Amino acid sequence: MFKTLRDAWNVPDLRKKILFTLFIIILYRLGSVIPVPFADPAIMQSAVNAAGNSLLTYFTFIAGESFSQATLFALSISPYITASIVVQLLCVAIPKWQEWQKEDGEEGRRKLDKITRYMTVGLSLITAFGYYQYLRSNNAIVSVNLFSNATLNRWAVAIVMIACYCAGACLIMWLGEKIDNFGIGNGISIILFINILSGIPRMIQTFYLRNRHPEQMGLTNVKTMPLWLFIIVGALVLIFFLAAITFIVHMTEAERRIKVSYAKRIQGRKMYGGQDSDLPIKLNMSGVMPIIFAQSIVSIPATIALIAPGKAPVYDAEGVMTQPGNWWYNFTNNVFSYTSPLYMIVFFILIIAFAYFYIAISFDPTEIANNLKKNGGFVLGLRPGAPTASFIKRVTNRITLLGALFLSLVAIIPLIINATMGNSLGIVAFGGTSILIVVGVALETVRELEAQLTTYRRPGSAGGIFRGKRK
Repeated sequence: MFKTLRDAWNVPDLRKKILFTLFIIILYRLGSVIPVPFADPAIMQSAVNAAGNSLLTYFTFIAGESFSQATLFALSISPYITASIVVQLLCVAIPKWQEWQKEDGEEGRRKLDKITRYMTVGLSLITAFGYYQYLRSNNAIVSVNLFSNATLNRWAVAIVMIACYCAGACLIMWLGEKIDNFGIGNGISIILFINILSGIPRMIQTFYLRNRHPEQMGLTNVKTMPLWLFIIVGALVLIFFLAAITFIVHMTEAERRIKVSYAKRIQGRKMYGGQDSDLPIKLNMSGVMPIIFAQSIVSIPATIALIAPGKAPVYDAEGVMTQPGNWWYNFTNNVFSYTSPLYMIVFFILIIAFAYFYIAISFDPTEIANNLKKNGGFVLGLRPGAPTASFIKRVTNRITLLGALFLSLVAIIPLIINATMGNSLGIVAFGGTSILIVVGVALETVRELEAQLTTYRRPGSAGGIFRGKRK
């Protein structure tokens, strides 16, 4: 990986792309600390520190420090990802959109991208309104007197804050597209990658304070962990992360190779074919997208809870419940929290479903079989055409199942550990998913760099690089 980065840096064109990507990342990090008028980040941070449910934990995981600090980029990439999922689903249901996706090429993709942008704006407005409602319900809005009329004053504050958060989500979409066009890697994946990395120091700090000094986080009913036990638990968590990285890298690079032979043919005075090659099918062709899609869907109750927060239970001075919470609060905070069995089961099923869905829209066995047939290739023991396509489809379905189970286990096991050990291990709540996204994005970016480096390698050289673009 480091050799690839070094070689890419030596190529002027790739160096410009890398620097442009870093520039966009810097702009994004600057936007992540820009405060929004009337928002009180201290109160919001306290709510996140005391949270033990999927509502705040999930959005903090996606948006990093932006969500907990109520800054301009608090909504992060969630509206854009949700819009992309909806458009992909509608491409299956609407024939015209499916035609744009498969037959119209670049022009069709531009039309779908335009629809995705409009849908992102709509979802950003809805999510921004929900975020404003959550800030208001937690008294995280600074009192101001812009107008003498209280109602007019409240509406003015709401419009300014909702407009800021909506603009921030749309700006993130624009930054991601700029990376796609002029940088290295997938823009949205890079932004999510940066969010996770930026949240690591806060995760470590939260893990330490929750177990050693819970009173500093406003937690009064949490037992302090002895220092020796804290060191052991910390070492076990570190070992878990290292083992997870090793396992994820191994499984991400795993592939099933189908032997393909090419018939001999003569063109002019030259003979072509007559050799064997491999058709590689990766175990995890869909990357981290099924987990991202599944988390976007499974967090819908939490998103609705932002707009319509439930009524929390009331306790007396002795800690006895005097008034239970309503059904919506119990559902979003207990029944459908990330430590509940229902959440894990739905999450598990959605990951597998989206893995198959993603492969169905991005991998066409019939097209691959036809391309092999046109080039004189065939799988041993199978006739070219439909039999080959059917065989590739069967292999792909089995491989996809294994890849989906791998993704599900990586995402679910940390949740099970956290549910078993309690909130003291909140650091690993989304640890497996975080590692999978970080490793996946890093490997995909390096592969893209390697693919672009082939344009600049000297003919007949094992690793020599042209200083300029090869003509």
